[in-house]
Parts: sequence; C-alpha cells; structure tokens
Amino acid sequence: MRIAGIVAEYNPFHNGHAYHIEKTRERDGGCEATHIVAVMSGSFVQRGEPAVMTKFDRARAALSGGADLVLELPLSWALSSAEKFAFGAVSMLNALGCVDAISFGSEAGALAPLRRAVDTMETPRFQTLLKYFMESGIAFPEATQKALTEIAGDSCGKLLASPNNTLGIEYLKALRRLDSSIQPFTVARYQVAHDSEVPLGNIASATYLRGLLKSDRTVAAFPFMPSACISAVSDAAQKGALPALPERLERAVLAKLRTLSPAAIAALPGISEGLENRFYNAVRTAVDLTSLEEAVKTKRYPLTRVRRLIWNAFLGTPKLAPFTPVPYLRVLAANSRGKEILSAAKPTVPVIHRASQVDKLDDNVRALWELECRATDLHALAFPTPLPCGADHTTGIVRADSEFV
Repeated sequence: MRIAGIVAEYNPFHNGHAYHIEKTRERDGGCEATHIVAVMSGSFVQRGEPAVMTKFDRARAALSGGADLVLELPLSWALSSAEKFAFGAVSMLNALGCVDAISFGSEAGALAPLRRAVDTMETPRFQTLLKYFMESGIAFPEATQKALTEIAGDSCGKLLASPNNTLGIEYLKALRRLDSSIQPFTVARYQVAHDSEVPLGNIASATYLRGLLKSDRTVAAFPFMPSACISAVSDAAQKGALPALPERLERAVLAKLRTLSPAAIAALPGISEGLENRFYNAVRTAVDLTSLEEAVKTKRYPLTRVRRLIWNAFLGTPKLAPFTPVPYLRVLAANSRGKEILSAAKPTVPVIHRASQVDKLDDNVRALWELECRATDLHALAFPTPLPCGADHTTGIVRADSEFV
C-alpha cells in the first residue's frame, strides 16, 4: 500500500482533477499511489466565497473521480491565506500517520525550482528584504515575489506569479515546519491555466466551470467532467442545491457586518496594520458586497484577501495562532480503499466519523466543529432552494455507492 495525499477544493471536480489523480497513481514515472486521501475545503473556499455545491455533493464527486478518502479542511484554514491553507491541510495528512506522499499540481512541473524558492525564503536576507518591501506599502504576495527575485533571480521570482506554484511552495514549507516524513510529488498543470476562461479540448478550469454552473448552464459543464462525476452535479442541480451564489446571502452579510464594533473587526483573522478602520468605515456606507469590496481593497489589500475577511466576519471565524495544526480529522467520504487507509492510520488527533463523537472531545475541537456547523447552515441559504439547518448532524459519510449513511 502506498498512500498519497492531495489537497483540493473540487469546486467543482473536473477532468483536470481526474488527470492529477491518474498521474498520482501512475506506476511509470508517477507517484505510484495505490490509495488517495483528499483534504478538501468545506462550505467556503480559499478564494473567499461559498463553494458552488455542498461539501457532501463535492465529496461524492471526488469519490467518483478517483479519490478513496475525503477529509474536510476546517473553515479556519480553508478560508485563509495560501500559507495557512497549506499548513492546515499538510498538518492533517501528517496527523493521519500513514501518508507516504503529497501530490500537488504546479506550473513548474518539477520539485527542484520550488525547493530552491523555499531555501531562499528561509534565509535572513529574504526576511529583511520582505520586511523592506512590505514597509513600502505593497501587498505581501508582491513583496514576497520581489524579495525572491532580488536574491534568486527572475526565474525563481516568477514562480510566485502562478497560483499552483505558490501553493506548492507552501506545501513544501509546511512539510519542513512539521518535520514530516511525507514526500512531495508534483504534476505539471495540464493544458489550461488556473483561472482560464477558455477551455482546451475536454479540459477547463474550475473558474470556467463555475461560470457555467452559476449561469444555469449546468449541462454545458458536463463535457469537462469525468462521466462518473456527472450524476453528483446533475442530482445537486435537480434538488436545487446548485449553484450557491454569494448574492443570495448579501443582505444577511451586510446586516451582520453592520453590528460589528471596531474591536470585533480588529480581532478578525486577516486584519492587520489598521485595516480594521478602513473596513469599519466601508461597512457603514456599503449597500452591496461589490461596493464593500471596492471600498476596502487597495494595492496592499487585494480583492481575495478582502473577500476572505468579509466571509470570516460574517461567519464569526476566530483568529488562531500562526501555524496551528488542525486538531481533528473529519471524514466526509470513503470507499473500500478509503476504509483501508483508515485501518492503516495511526492518527495523532481524533478522527470524527459522526457528530455524536464531538461531545466527548475537548473544548477546542468542539468550538471548531460548531463553527463548521454554523458555516454549513449559512451556506445552505445560498442555493436556489434553501436547505434546512443541521446537515453536519444528519448527513453521514458518503460511501462509494453514493449513499449518505
């Protein structure tokens, strides 16, 4: 048995994701994985918006597309910066105690340049330059790229211009921080760019596919998905659980944000360097999410960071200490090979299969679980047909036969 971990959002699952899993399993030049565990975001995703489908429907599609076990990346890590997102996910794979490799896509398609970037970032000179560029008023990602270019050259700096390279670098950094024995493996990103609005053959970006789903062109997305995954998407659309749109929560979000004091805003994750004052003032005048985003964003505070801030404020996400590992593993889906992974696991944190287990766990885990339940219940109002509360308590593990049990 060789177990590989994949960090993903599957928002939605598409042929590019299936290709990644196929390459991870490949014996000739691949990762040679026999079993795949996916760590997947829940109801809200890293780009700062509600996931287009429920996490249960996305987990079902992941099983159909080739994953064996799906674990949920909790909200505090899923709706955060690339660094925190990657660290949380890697900490979960590490805590499972049986994962041999982590497989991720990258534009570089090779580990050597990514490792060189990580080595450079760990030098005192890099930290000095990063602080210098940040103090000049530019955003953290741009400051990081400038510092990397200054030390290691243009080719190294340009790695950070590509989102999958950026996440790959963060996975490597997380493995080092955790002193993990998990070995990295990267697959070159296939055919289309991360946010491409143009498909190529039967490959399309998740951004393109979300656009189709959000404009009620669900069937038009099917050619870009594995045939085995189509029923999960089709069934979600038929029951009114697709697509989730942030506009459906807009007034609820604005109402919640208008009740927050400056002190409450200052305590939110992602707030720093006086951003709380700008955010507080923008909330007082904004009449929709777009105007709020436009009022808060600057060159230093890019749109994605602002969106994450808005949703964390709405959901009541607490600020955690830097590099906090995820303290539990919540199983969303498993097939027979997924059960073999769980049997082989030597977990260092609790593994949650059902909601009733949470009552026996410590206050920290219970608080994070309750936050997850609240996020799921609010996400349920973003669908064409609003869903009732309680899905985290009433929906069991998704099995290979696509049944919730």
